[in-house]
Amino acid sequence: MKCFEKMVKKLDVLDIGLIKWSVAAFVLFVITIWPAAMTWVHSVNPWYFLIASVVFAIRPCYKAYLK
Repeated sequence: MKCFEKMVKKLDVLDIGLIKWSVAAFVLFVITIWPAAMTWVHSVNPWYFLIASVVFAIRPCYKAYLK
């Protein structure tokens, strides 16, 4: 775990942003080439994705702004 923490401390804001963009691009790639994934994405209520994004953002926002 300490090795991972050392690696993360070397990253700056641009690196973190690029990691997020690469994950988003990979997800788009997967749902494009895998028809079952695309069908699942279209069948799920979009509000679930919004709720999930808010839930996933709570802890980082708390640590960044309130702690």
